Amino acid sequence: MRKKLQIPGLFYITHINNIPSILSNGIYCHDRIERENIDFTPIYDKGIVSNRKGIRTPDGHTLWSLTNLYFQPRNPMLYRVINEKPINDIAVISVRPEILERLDVYITTGNAAHSSSEILSIGEGLKSLSRIMKETNIEYWKEQDGSKRRIMAECLVPDVVPPNLIQTIYVATRNAKENLEQKIPSNMPIVTEPNMFFHPLMIRNITNRLYLAEGDMFFSKAQTITISVNTVGIMGKGLASRTRYQFPDVYVYYEDLCKKRRLTMGNPKIYKRESSLDYELSDDPGTLTNGNSEKWFLLFPTKRHWRENSDINGIEEGLIWLSNSYKKEGIKSLAIPALGCGLGKLEWKDVGPLMCKYLSKLDITVAIYLPAEKHTPKEYLSSEYLLS
Repeated sequence: MRKKLQIPGLFYITHINNIPSILSNGIYCHDRIERENIDFTPIYDKGIVSNRKGIRTPDGHTLWSLTNLYFQPRNPMLYRVINEKPINDIAVISVRPEILERLDVYITTGNAAHSSSEILSIGEGLKSLSRIMKETNIEYWKEQDGSKRRIMAECLVPDVVPPNLIQTIYVATRNAKENLEQKIPSNMPIVTEPNMFFHPLMIRNITNRLYLAEGDMFFSKAQTITISVNTVGIMGKGLASRTRYQFPDVYVYYEDLCKKRRLTMGNPKIYKRESSLDYELSDDPGTLTNGNSEKWFLLFPTKRHWRENSDINGIEEGLIWLSNSYKKEGIKSLAIPALGCGLGKLEWKDVGPLMCKYLSKLDITVAIYLPAEKHTPKEYLSSEYLLS
């Protein structure tokens, strides 16, 4: 007897308009949709999907005749889709892991259309399943180390995934859930999971332009992302460490500033990247039409040495610089963490009002991302408290 699979499910990305038909008939492969002239709402670029026609499994099946399910839905394809379509139009369908008990399915070691990915028979694929699950269970990815390809590992199912294997539908917002509830039977679970869709877990307006958010700041749509740093050139933990891994060019710029002693408290620096973050994170970015054209990084010193706690007076000096310089520097929108409130040991109840004092005066959209390390009491999140 085969050992029970310890995975929650596999995932299919689709437009919510397609869900009533899918729940009745199953998830069809592209070949069957084409042969039977089935009316559906596409979400993928036609060129990307057509590329799969020429790729075959070891025993001759074309990817066009196989339905593709992902092990990790929060991947470059979904990121691309939500950059091309309204987020409330997109859903992720969860399929029971029992689909892997079929002998005719395949498992891939990455994006099936990529030349570096292997397409394995179910027997060989299950031997690699623990490694595949580990490689897809990541928060972020990049092209250079292959993680962008590997996180898109697939289960390929001939012809159709039957509707009785569909277990849950995920959407990004409450509005999307309410819309979908009007279209489908009430016994199908619909779960709001904003983080899956790179959407903030919470958004709270402080003013018309300033708001608080919970979530992954690196997926913000802001033109400029703020990174808390020290002035000695060490990116060891937190957001800085992630920046060093995911955007090594930012780290090189930062390290050079510190070596030349040009980065000081109260004097943030902007690294104006020429490449778009959307193009780096999306699947097949060459055909992406709606990606942000630029993504800048504001290196904001919150402490002098990495061993020290953050300096609230130095943070205020940096906020004064920002309020005086953002127009001249060309900042059009800004995402900024709760400065010094994570590893810097400062408290949001002290830092929040200080940040809002200056950021509320900017005539651009600003999102302050709340500390992820600890819970923030509601009384410290109100406009009355933060703007008093």
